Amino acid sequence: SGAREGSKSAKVLDLVKRPDGATLKELMKATGWQAHSVRGFLSGAVSKKMGLTVASAKGVDGERTYSVKV
Repeated sequence: SGAREGSKSAKVLDLVKRPDGATLKELMKATGWQAHSVRGFLSGAVSKKMGLTVASAKGVDGERTYSVKV
């Protein structure tokens, strides 16, 4: 998967690979990172370095959800 097992990166990947993805708040809580750090990780490490496609959607409640299609 490109991330060491048990690392914060692995936690993020597990969350965004779920069928309905993960909200920004869930990702922040799982890692302890601030919002800009989570978004930067998704853009830089996941999208560019790992070559995965990150999809972002805004729900009716205004909450942003990120997902990766496996």
